[in-house]
Amino acid sequence: MTDQNATDQKNANSLWGGRFEAGPSAIMEEINASIGFDKRLYAQDIQGSKAHCAMLVKQNIIPAEDGEKITNGLDQILQEIESGEFKFSAALEDIHMNVESRLRELIGPAAGRLHTARSRNDQVATDFKLWVRDVALGDLEVGLKGLQEALIAQAETHAETIMPGFTHLQAAQPVTFGHHLLAYVEMFGRDRGRVADCRTRINENPLGSAALAGTPYPIDRHMTASALGFDRPTANSLDAVSDRDFALEYLNAASIAAMHLSRLAEEMVIWCSAQFRFIGMSDKFSTGSSIMPQKRNPDAAELIRSKIGRIVGCYNGLMLSMKGLPLAYSKDMQEDKEPVFQAHDHLGLCVAAMTGMIADMKVFADNMRAAAGAGYTTATDLADWLVAELGMPFRDAHHVVGATVKLAETKGCDLDQLSLEDLQGIEPKITNAVYKVLTVEASVAARQSFGGTAPVRVKESVAAAKERFLK
Repeated sequence: MTDQNATDQKNANSLWGGRFEAGPSAIMEEINASIGFDKRLYAQDIQGSKAHCAMLVKQNIIPAEDGEKITNGLDQILQEIESGEFKFSAALEDIHMNVESRLRELIGPAAGRLHTARSRNDQVATDFKLWVRDVALGDLEVGLKGLQEALIAQAETHAETIMPGFTHLQAAQPVTFGHHLLAYVEMFGRDRGRVADCRTRINENPLGSAALAGTPYPIDRHMTASALGFDRPTANSLDAVSDRDFALEYLNAASIAAMHLSRLAEEMVIWCSAQFRFIGMSDKFSTGSSIMPQKRNPDAAELIRSKIGRIVGCYNGLMLSMKGLPLAYSKDMQEDKEPVFQAHDHLGLCVAAMTGMIADMKVFADNMRAAAGAGYTTATDLADWLVAELGMPFRDAHHVVGATVKLAETKGCDLDQLSLEDLQGIEPKITNAVYKVLTVEASVAARQSFGGTAPVRVKESVAAAKERFLK
């Protein structure tokens, strides 16, 4: 053990080790320490400590002189960490004890007053809530809004660009590319709604719950709640220190957002293939092959498609860690932070990459239009015409159109290439007027129901989306 490690171990024992005669083994130190990852909470730890200190002074629990020393010392520690001067120590276990140990070095015995009326249990719950609220949820909200902005811009440009709509990945009916992109705007809007819902539930202050039972000191938990931007203090101290629902809710929201990104990424992989050629990826988001010089691989989209595995894995991992834990705090809960940090990092990268790809993609409208007419995509329009013009029940019309498609397949032509004689051989009442509904342009233009794919509706939806999501 180095001299510094020995000093750190002595400091650690002075913080929690009155019950122990010797320090932990090297293996225990390694499995127990969390500073390798929870140092990301440094700003929130210092923020919470300053709020706690101010409350202790106001409530005459600690002297104002000591409170001023503590606050100044915490400000210096914050500056040291942000400048890279601070030396983190695994022997001091976590961010709380690293900060407190350094505070003791800076201001002496007064540092010991800071931990009055609190425990690391409520301290870490507060730090972690602040980080999830302000960093994880905040970053996701900003990122998803930027992605929606890119999608809406492309939807507006392509409100009249016709493409095939699919079910079962088979051509179904013509739609517009703008309409298709707006579907993802709605998905990411729901993701933002989940972020907002999570933020509402998260915004209760655990600080002051102490280890599990509260404290005999006359603290003002409403004061610290207000100082830290919480709506209110938590109502039950046992729940406050053992709750990680906020982390699970964030991971759940992150998993659903990642699923939406994965779906869009899969479509982009398909669309940029030579067999579709609906869009093109720029060099910014493509890679080549080490052996095939012609290749342009959509690696960014493929990686986004795959990242959901990691993010859902983080969610499942924490859910299983929390399963079966009795009240209140258990060390199992130290496993809460890494999955949240990892999900945040992976998801943030995916959202940024997708935003760039959407804004940067090239759309091959002619290829989309050509594909929109393949696969008898106006068959439903023929059925609707039979219902509207001939008064035929839809199930009967469905049968007639099925026979018409079979005839077109036999002749190797599209529906609008069948002669009137061909059509009347199946249904004698069909007239020349039917040909007006058999083009993809007519099909798309007819879908004017609210939320439909008609260009006029897509343009209205773009305007509405700007108002709903970008204001």
